[in-house]
Amino acid sequence: MEIKRLFDIPYYQLEKYPLDRCVAGKHMSGRVDSYSTKEFIATANKISLGLMKLGVQPGDKIALISYNNRPEWNVMDIGMQQVGAINVPVYPTISPADYEYIFNDAKIKYCFVGHGDLLEKVRKAQPNIPSLKGIFTFDPDTAEGEKDANGTEVKHWETLFEEGDLSGVEERKAAVKEGDLATLIYTSGTTGKPKGVMLTHHNIVSNIEAVLPIVPIENGHIALSFLPLCHIFERTVSYAYFKKGVSIMYAQSIDTLGDNLKEFRPHFFTTVPRLLEKVYEKIVNGARTKGGLSWKIFSWAENLTNEFEFDWKPSGFNSIKWGLANKLVFSKVHEALGGRVIGIVTGAAACPRKMAQFFSAIGIPIREGYGMTETAPALSINGFKPYEAMLGTVGPVLNNVDIKIEVDAEKYGAGAGEILVKGPNVMQGYYNKPEKTAEEFTEDGWFRTGDVGKLVKNKKGIEFLKITDRKKELLKTSGGKYVAPAPIEGRFREDFFIEQMMVIGESKKFVSGLITPSWEALQSWCKDNNISWTTKEEIAKNPKVLAHYQSIINGLNPNFSKIEQIKKFELITDEWTVESGVLTPTMKLKRRVVLERYKGIIDEIYNV
Repeated sequence: MEIKRLFDIPYYQLEKYPLDRCVAGKHMSGRVDSYSTKEFIATANKISLGLMKLGVQPGDKIALISYNNRPEWNVMDIGMQQVGAINVPVYPTISPADYEYIFNDAKIKYCFVGHGDLLEKVRKAQPNIPSLKGIFTFDPDTAEGEKDANGTEVKHWETLFEEGDLSGVEERKAAVKEGDLATLIYTSGTTGKPKGVMLTHHNIVSNIEAVLPIVPIENGHIALSFLPLCHIFERTVSYAYFKKGVSIMYAQSIDTLGDNLKEFRPHFFTTVPRLLEKVYEKIVNGARTKGGLSWKIFSWAENLTNEFEFDWKPSGFNSIKWGLANKLVFSKVHEALGGRVIGIVTGAAACPRKMAQFFSAIGIPIREGYGMTETAPALSINGFKPYEAMLGTVGPVLNNVDIKIEVDAEKYGAGAGEILVKGPNVMQGYYNKPEKTAEEFTEDGWFRTGDVGKLVKNKKGIEFLKITDRKKELLKTSGGKYVAPAPIEGRFREDFFIEQMMVIGESKKFVSGLITPSWEALQSWCKDNNISWTTKEEIAKNPKVLAHYQSIINGLNPNFSKIEQIKKFELITDEWTVESGVLTPTMKLKRRVVLERYKGIIDEIYNV
């Protein structure tokens, strides 16, 4: 059968790759909820019938909010699509004020929430959301005895299930065209209010078709999923899993990821660079804790990975060294991640070269891709076949996407400029924001990504896209020199003692850095160096600790030009998280928030 709408995909799986375990999730209680392909479709149809009975009309907006990925999310997604309703996934960590803004902008009719404080957040915003008619929960204990802000009973989602004649659902499905709106995704936004990105069925389906030939997933494989489904990256990937007949296992939580990898033994998953860094740090810290000969052997093997390049094979004595390293170290790391991983795709932020080198060298291929919510999302991706990948790039451009570089050599360097794109995956625009939409497109229809990059070639002459920075994040010193902060921050975050970093220096004489330490590594270092402490603030001001961080900066600064080197720094004791408002849900820095929150510290650095 031909896939034109997203809800066609489960039926394609049923026809070609019917699975006993199509999608499953480990509940917070430890219970595993699982659906076969047949059960998944039957439950989605129950939802479609229930929504129709509820009076949901084509074009109505329904919000989905959950802290963890769960099969119910997928069922609701397909069930509402089949009746022409629009899925509006919402990040769970945003404030009630943001809920209020998004719900009103989209005119949300109904909302489905997961566990935790989500019901309370929505309920708090509800009095100011006239369009919201009701709230459903995925967990019965969350709904039991609860009422929404209007005094209406909060119901468990299964109370919506209806069975019977599906002819009405089939009529609704037939009326949905591939160019119709499938979802409205509000970008997390590093600045300003969220914007609703309008994506059609065709936008997302075309992206799935372009990406699938590149990734090494096959029927019978198991995929582990933990990135939020409310983000287009993981959501589009999940549709791809469905199409290829790959069983999806949802992790219990980010905190249980290590256990879930061993339990489910996946063949493939997607991630963001920061999680790779945390896994890497845990591996190295574990080896360091063992000490003695074990640590020396690990350090020797880990150091070998710095030589790694894609399409490189060790030869001669090198091959003996790598064989020994694999037997003593690499194979054990591979087994700790389940033992069956054949590929990982990372996106949403720049992947440090070291992460791609280390994991790929030990037999777990890391491939970086690039895209945006506005492009559903993929624009380019490094492949898994010979000469389809190149370290330091985000891969060849997809075969159905056109890219143009608006070169500005003076500002960005030779051959570099803003990346402009065209393709069937490019959004229809921002909901209720025609003026903002017009700003993001050139007069001849190219979408402005806001990212800066250039095209480079490998030794086979294949072109790869290289991202150099965000256009809006570029700093300009008082001397008129441009500095791209992202590559500097990425390189510094590779150090074990640095959790996060933000480069500052707009309109200043020199560049500085705000650093949040990796507290586990730092506290261990303090113990080894007989430094006593009682508070984080005390550690951050300790002269020996400051000298240690200065030595890290001195060691890394030579990697950058003189104007890009960090002249001063300050250790920040606050944690930079999504919950603290400093990071977006995709782990990007909210630079404006950081600048405002730490204005006093920044003024001290520059003696304002």
